[in-house]
Amino acid sequence: MLNMLSTLRRIVQEVNAAKDLSSALDIIVHRVREAMETEVCSVYLLNPDTDRYELMATEGLHRSAVGVVSLGSNEGLVGYVGVREEPVNLEDAAAHPRFRYFAETGEERFASFLGVPIMHHRQVMGVLVVQQKERRQFDEVEESFLVTMSAQLAGVIAHAEATGAIRGLGWSGEVIQDTRFDAVPGAPGVAIGRAVIMLPPADLKAVPDKEIKDIEAEIALYRRAVEAVRADVRRLAEKLSSQLRPEELALFDVYLMMLDDSSLGNEIIQGIRQGQWAQGALRDVIDAHVARFEVMDDPYLQERAADIKDLGRRLLASLQEADRKQLVFPKKTILVAEELTPSMLGEVPKERLVGLVSVLGSGSSHVAILARAMGIPTVMGAVDLPYLRMDGMDLIVDGNAGEVYCNPSQELRRHYRDLMREEQELSHGLEQLRDLPCETLDGHRVPLWVNTGLYADIARSLDRGAEGVGLYRTEVPFMIQDRFPSEKEQQAIYREQLQAFHPQPVTMRTLDIGGDKELSYFPIKEDNPFLGWRGIRVTLDHPEIFLVQIRAMLKASEGLDNLRIMLPMISSVYEVEEALHLIHRAHGEVQDEGFQVPMPPVGVMIEVPAAVYQARELVQMVDFLSVGTNDLTQYLLAVDRNNPRVADLYHSFHPAVLQALRLIADACREAGKPMSVCGEMAGDPAAAVLLVALGCDVLSMSATNLPRVKWLLRQIRFDDARALLQQALREDNAYLVQSMLHLSLRNMGLGKVLQPLR
Repeated sequence: MLNMLSTLRRIVQEVNAAKDLSSALDIIVHRVREAMETEVCSVYLLNPDTDRYELMATEGLHRSAVGVVSLGSNEGLVGYVGVREEPVNLEDAAAHPRFRYFAETGEERFASFLGVPIMHHRQVMGVLVVQQKERRQFDEVEESFLVTMSAQLAGVIAHAEATGAIRGLGWSGEVIQDTRFDAVPGAPGVAIGRAVIMLPPADLKAVPDKEIKDIEAEIALYRRAVEAVRADVRRLAEKLSSQLRPEELALFDVYLMMLDDSSLGNEIIQGIRQGQWAQGALRDVIDAHVARFEVMDDPYLQERAADIKDLGRRLLASLQEADRKQLVFPKKTILVAEELTPSMLGEVPKERLVGLVSVLGSGSSHVAILARAMGIPTVMGAVDLPYLRMDGMDLIVDGNAGEVYCNPSQELRRHYRDLMREEQELSHGLEQLRDLPCETLDGHRVPLWVNTGLYADIARSLDRGAEGVGLYRTEVPFMIQDRFPSEKEQQAIYREQLQAFHPQPVTMRTLDIGGDKELSYFPIKEDNPFLGWRGIRVTLDHPEIFLVQIRAMLKASEGLDNLRIMLPMISSVYEVEEALHLIHRAHGEVQDEGFQVPMPPVGVMIEVPAAVYQARELVQMVDFLSVGTNDLTQYLLAVDRNNPRVADLYHSFHPAVLQALRLIADACREAGKPMSVCGEMAGDPAAAVLLVALGCDVLSMSATNLPRVKWLLRQIRFDDARALLQQALREDNAYLVQSMLHLSLRNMGLGKVLQPLR
């Protein structure tokens, strides 16, 4: 037990390399029993369909009991561990009132019992048990080893279960359909289509499984890659021959030998002959060899694992080069990636992209915001999705509920097609509102603006009757370049926006990079980017970037006079003073160049708790305040909005967020200045009711949500909205606020535009 960490690592590595759930569990029971020197180790998994613990693997009990013995979820000692959600350590198991005897297992011979729950995302997935004949209490070290082991294995078991399910096979090999994976809603809507996996280059871990028909062609492809790598290695050896000692040069010979058919090559070709494509066969063989070397005690041999990895990467890069033939995008493509990026969205022809799935990220990630603007159903944070096995599979993406279904049955497809039809009918119905004003039944007027960034947003926004732009994300043109755009280039881009919406106002946010918004040519590497160098902090440190941008905005507005400028990530009065000084300087320079441009209104984005408590001072210095509820919620609740693990803690209806909004609204009202909300909260019809009641003067949202918000606000009285706000402010829980609000609106007959409860 001394070398606990390396034993743990070894077991987890072996389990990770297992082909399926049952072999993963067999490795666990075998290795844990060995490491703990006990007589029995067993794994019971909770079958969610039957709510029973099933004996899935054992070393020490009768093997014939596997798949036969099962217990109710609160039955026996195993059920007791699951109910308590903590370890149970007994000297004499049979004496415990919860002990349940199964003749099939032969466990009456074993007295001592230690069971620990296997937990994944707060759910009990199963129980890991060790037993021994002699009566004794397992000691603290043994207990903590088993607890650590189960914590390490929970994710692995969840992944193996999901992998089986995704191939359409249940635990016992039965065919299953409609396998559901929970994620986080990214962009609303439903998509039915075929998965296309997008991969990062030369990363063996990211290689998916793919079946091939023409085995000989695939072997030929692999052999060509080997030859290309051989030539590379020889070139490298020649280049370095004068600088290296003979024994160091011998390493290159080792590489060349590894490539021989008698070594790795033979195993890879065997994998291809079994129907796996060359990249997948390469991944399997390299993984197996690396795992073998990494667990060796000899440091020299451990180092060889790095050589094998390097060789694997070289071969993979060569195979990917050969496979560069364009990805084929089916008519209804659902793009799946470990981490979706804005550039990936651009690779799929627009008319073929119907849905997006990202393993990482959350509903507030930048790419989710872009997806909402483009109107593409999206789910984010599908952390348990074995996405590498999904290429070419039929999927249903439910962006409303945040769910992905694999192997959908005809019945499920029918259900979702009906939903899509209803959604379409609703959208067509709402289009009739385009030219009507947004005002409540008792005449309270609320202008609805849009958030834009992409050129495509312009037409979509005007189609839906937007009355202005509450947030133009100027970083989007910066993100699609490979250098900072010049003043002239920026001027042309901004002029396009200002002209398209003229005479309506266009609020341009100054460059907001950092956090999850990166520029490839201006990398910001930080341990905690969301609390780091971002927004106004970057541009004040680089006045040359800020001044060029402000001058471009001012010049673009000549003769149109509909520009408003907004400063992001403000956390102090000093930052506003400094920014205003630079804006006035740029204004003077532009006038000196002969441009007739009045000084535009300038506003501050309230996204940081410090700005909430300084709202009274800030509003005196500027012309308006605009609340960015995405970041404000993140910072108030200390929840990273891109982290799917804590996505359920991120909620804009949290009482602290509502109280913060009330403080900002009061400050604006006292100063007689307008308050707008340009975060995602404004686009949620139920939240819009609360924002209007709080005294918010303008709501700005993605064009997709505008018709729904307008419809709901036109169906409700301002007095009713205020009554709902008073109720909401009395609740102490975000989910209670949301369900109270939804229930009340449904009772008024206004449920059809509400987003699903999460």
